[in-house]
Amino acid sequence: MALNVSLVSADAEVWTGEASLVVAKTVEGEIGFMTGHEPVLAILAEGQVRITTSAGEKITATAKDGFLSMEGSTVTIVAGHAALVS
Repeated sequence: MALNVSLVSADAEVWTGEASLVVAKTVEGEIGFMTGHEPVLAILAEGQVRITTSAGEKITATAKDGFLSMEGSTVTIVAGHAALVS
């Protein structure tokens, strides 16, 4: 079962899709999410969000000023500023 991931900034949807792994930086340290992870609500710290899609593609974005949550198979990352790294 894949994770349903949504990464949004204050003014745009940055990336949405299915993933097998999501790693993000919180104010308490880096955290990784896979299917079956316990529910989490955390404050997002400035840093990278690394997403491995269900197809194995690696997506990297920068994000800061926001929060992230994990509930069921849904990971939502809401940032004041976020952008894909080319």
